[in-house]
Amino acid sequence: MTQHPSPPKGAVAGVDVGGTFTDLVELDQSTGRVRLAKVASTLDNQAFGVLDALDQAGCDLAALDLIVHGTTTTTNAVLERKLSKTGLITTQGFRDVLELGRRTRPQPYGMKGEFKPLIPRNLRLEIPERMDAGGQIVTPLDEAALCAAGKALIDAGCEAVVVHFLHAYANPAHELRAAELLRGFWPNSHITMGHALLSESREFERGVTAAVNASVQPLLDRYIQRLTDELAAGGYAGDVLVMNGNGGMVSSRRVALEAAKTVMSGPASGVMAAAYTGRRAGHQNLITYDMGGTSTDVALIRGAEPTVSNEIEIEYAMPIHVPMVDVRTVGAGGGSIARVNPAGLLEVGPESAGAVPGPICYGRGGTEPTISDANLLLGRLDPAGLNAVKGGISLETVQDIFARDLGAPLGLDAEAAAAAVIKIANMKMAGAIRMVSISLGADPRDYALFAFGGAGPLHAAALARELSIPRVLVPARPGITNAIGCVVADLRHDFVNTVNTPLDALDPARLHEVFAAQTAEGEALIGKESIEIREIRKLYSVDMQFVGQTHLLRVPLDRPDVDTETLRQLFEAAYFERFRVELADIRANVVNANTSVIGARAELDLSALIDPAARRQTLDEAEISRRPVYFEGGWHDTPIYWRDHLPADFTITGPAIVQQMDTTVLIEPGDTAGGDADGNIIITIGEAQ
Repeated sequence: MTQHPSPPKGAVAGVDVGGTFTDLVELDQSTGRVRLAKVASTLDNQAFGVLDALDQAGCDLAALDLIVHGTTTTTNAVLERKLSKTGLITTQGFRDVLELGRRTRPQPYGMKGEFKPLIPRNLRLEIPERMDAGGQIVTPLDEAALCAAGKALIDAGCEAVVVHFLHAYANPAHELRAAELLRGFWPNSHITMGHALLSESREFERGVTAAVNASVQPLLDRYIQRLTDELAAGGYAGDVLVMNGNGGMVSSRRVALEAAKTVMSGPASGVMAAAYTGRRAGHQNLITYDMGGTSTDVALIRGAEPTVSNEIEIEYAMPIHVPMVDVRTVGAGGGSIARVNPAGLLEVGPESAGAVPGPICYGRGGTEPTISDANLLLGRLDPAGLNAVKGGISLETVQDIFARDLGAPLGLDAEAAAAAVIKIANMKMAGAIRMVSISLGADPRDYALFAFGGAGPLHAAALARELSIPRVLVPARPGITNAIGCVVADLRHDFVNTVNTPLDALDPARLHEVFAAQTAEGEALIGKESIEIREIRKLYSVDMQFVGQTHLLRVPLDRPDVDTETLRQLFEAAYFERFRVELADIRANVVNANTSVIGARAELDLSALIDPAARRQTLDEAEISRRPVYFEGGWHDTPIYWRDHLPADFTITGPAIVQQMDTTVLIEPGDTAGGDADGNIIITIGEAQ
């Protein structure tokens, strides 16, 4: 572990761009000042939303030491297929590798569904060259054909190009030479080599990952250039760090080189904030639960380290095999629409009312019942806060719609129908949490539930009770947690190299050499950054399988110089923990070697996120009202507290509601809640009602 001096304390701003809002938090460690902002995202040019947030918060750009930015530019481009025109040059006979894929289909039943590759067939060109799986040259690279293919793609209007040759992970010589030749005449720097981004076997996954990278590279490059130019014009003299999907950061100067790594950076920043906050609060094992308006994201954190996977498929036949925080999504958010289907059953989601027209209670024209409307009818949301739109909708109007559209078909009154909607939604979200815990061999009872997002703290206690999770941790600012993640994240580089050798035939020295090379490259990349760090940490692992199996199991290593017998024991233990099966008679295979090199930045104090001057001396002084709230079993007269006014040392016995600018926290009957030094609320789940 390499030690570095702590950086001087100064102002750091984290800005996260979401689909609806752009959130900002500025922490000034020298003065303890905190500035917050939430503005509408400007999706046509996200840079304007970033500048609006900085302006609203009153940030002095010249005084900022660092800006860290989470962006949805690449994620949205891929999901919406708004991509740069891109060409592919590949091994003769393999132009269709992006379409062949795996033995899967878009729909599990029926011969239906469609798939459209990122690069159309007419822009996928073949040239003579061939390596075998051992890295030996079978057919030399035809340089004349390579140049002709590159010029043909330029003539076709391509802005970026992928060089994806068979078995380049075993020997990249042909890809390296092809890129060298292309640089001689390609009009820009947008040249992606498949092996450089992902040096592992499986041609389909490596090709798709490279295609994603190339097709979003020009978009990200232009956006980052616009943003940094605007910031510089406003007086900002520092670097801009950009969040990657692995939860780390990289300088804006080089982020576009590996643009695919920024996909899913928004969800990753929230998970990093959870890991940081949980570690400070003494909860290193967390299940994160981020519920927004359209969907819910969940992830697993063990020992303060988020689970990272290089097996993420962003949509059907779209595997992006660069390491990303393993976030699972389910279509249940505050705007999820509830309806009775033709079979007479209640369904919630995945369709959403979105921001426009939104839930009925927002008064923006929505007419279909949603989860937010159900929470309003049950007294869990403040009617005055939701009906802020001019000419807002009355509670009676929401009741009438629930009674007509849901209650009448189900034989329930409006409130009972609303309670049923909440119950169905909670079941869906509990299923997503099981996906990242039980299905991965983790017992939810050993974890705390970290609830954030605009709606997460409203449902967290019920989900924790359903899953026997003993505690819920609600951070100080749940609605801007992703922006906080940008502020606290570290520099990080992940490396994957294919070994693909049976354990019995593996030379440990070869594995050690791979780890050493990965570590050296990671340290060199971190050394190029202008950001000071306090230490460098390394995480080592191998991906293994039993011979004959398809799926991989990641096995963490305490150190890189591991012998084959230790590898065998670790793999068999990990396999048994995951599947509760022993396969002692089947040989193990080492597929990939993985190294994460993390440049840890200085610790930041989060205690000022709740203004100490706003706190009251007693709990009674923090109470702002009371109202009837429905919990399972009936209505309860419930105190409503304002979070910023809660005393530093408080204990609340449920039922209770804690409101704040960006969320509502629900404390159910039988539960108790207290605070900590960072302003977090920790809810201890009582016995089932």
